[in-house]
Amino acid sequence: MQTLYFGLLTCLCLACAEVLNGIVRLRYLVRWCGKPRAQVLSVATGLLLATVVCAYFAPYWGVHSAGGLVALGLALSGFMASFDVAVGRWLMRRTWPQIATDFDPRSGNYLSVGLALLCGVPWLVGRGG
Repeated sequence: MQTLYFGLLTCLCLACAEVLNGIVRLRYLVRWCGKPRAQVLSVATGLLLATVVCAYFAPYWGVHSAGGLVALGLALSGFMASFDVAVGRWLMRRTWPQIATDFDPRSGNYLSVGLALLCGVPWLVGRGG
């Protein structure tokens, strides 16, 4: 139960961090270095934020095995993908093809790359526990 509770709390904090990361990207980074560079930098800052959030919550997860940490990473990544789709569809009123483009690196969007890398973040920060 502790793992579920702190896993959900981690998801909530990751979602907040991602929203803030997106705001900073759109408001400042795009103006500063252009959209293509801003998207790459946003993946890096998003992973840094995810690492900080996961490092904070890692002691509370109660998961210490490599397989368990990777499973948690997959769950976090799945949650974040669902969160991105939900925000895109219902808050930003984007169409399904527009949402699909957000996940396509060929179009200059690196959301799928960030989500794939997010899978390993809990293992990275939790392996010392």
